[in-house]
Amino acid sequence: MKLWVAIVMSVSIGFAVSYLLGFVVIPWLRKLHFGQTILDIGPSWHKKKQGTPTMGGVLIITGFAVALAATLLTAHFRGADLIAEADDIKRNARYVKIFAGLLMSLGFALIGFIDDYIKVVKKRNLGLTELQKTVLQLLCIAGFLTSVSFQDTSMFIPYYNGVFNSRIVFWVVGVIAIYCTVNAANFLDGADGLCASVTSVICVGFAVSAAIYKFTGVSIVAAAQFGALAGYLMWNWNPAKVMMGDVGSLFLGGMVCTMAYALDAPWAILLIGVIYVAEFGSDVLQIIYIKTHHGKKLFRMAPIHHHYELGGWSEKKLCVVFSLVTLLGAAAAVALFYFGQPHLT
Repeated sequence: MKLWVAIVMSVSIGFAVSYLLGFVVIPWLRKLHFGQTILDIGPSWHKKKQGTPTMGGVLIITGFAVALAATLLTAHFRGADLIAEADDIKRNARYVKIFAGLLMSLGFALIGFIDDYIKVVKKRNLGLTELQKTVLQLLCIAGFLTSVSFQDTSMFIPYYNGVFNSRIVFWVVGVIAIYCTVNAANFLDGADGLCASVTSVICVGFAVSAAIYKFTGVSIVAAAQFGALAGYLMWNWNPAKVMMGDVGSLFLGGMVCTMAYALDAPWAILLIGVIYVAEFGSDVLQIIYIKTHHGKKLFRMAPIHHHYELGGWSEKKLCVVFSLVTLLGAAAAVALFYFGQPHLT
């Protein structure tokens, strides 16, 4: 089964399932009164979104899962293995990184579902406490890193002569990178279409990077995720008819990490996920600045997309500009993968 056929199949099925499922799921969410709760800490005009159905992340997860399963099963019955090429020297590790990453992402989705459920059903606006979220997320991260560490703790560093392999660095970088990425995705889900559009471009960046080295499994995972996000965007584009909720944003954060680790390149998140970095970093900088400058603010509002909203940017402009910035970051990452003389070639 040719790679381009598998990619087209994954994108098409992911899009179709995610989009068509919206005709069923969104009315059902509305009937159950699973409406978005808008907190007072955001821009005042976001209040008009109050009551918009949330937990739309189930569209993304279902579309992705069906697309990936259908593509892999089709390839299997045709005698092909799309997860890891036969000549991949780290074939078993590739399997573990992809499937352990999928389980980690589903774990994050479950945390998000619990948080959303508490908000919309139990009517507790803040959902899980920060401590509860952090502990549960760290457990998912620890499970993933433990599974991967039994197979391979090496990382590809562009232009580095040889294999960089340090178990301590692997764990320290892993905990920080995954935790920050997952929560950055959650921050980014603060405007119609923003998280989905930016993450769609991220998927393209990882798909191309993986294709350079014929890591078909990563390309197929990225393609399936792209298709599901494109289908979801048909419902989430401004004005949004559904919000992904924490169940969707935390899942996407986990998937970004899964793709990066399957390429042995957690550093790629800094470039391909440059907007994720800006979202999380701006929130941290805002907190530090307020504490060290007697209550003065560095940004109009954090995370950074709210700063631009208060500056007059529409939600559609945010999606376009942030996606273009992500595209530039993805192009830079692809160039490093291509010219960086990786040890995996």
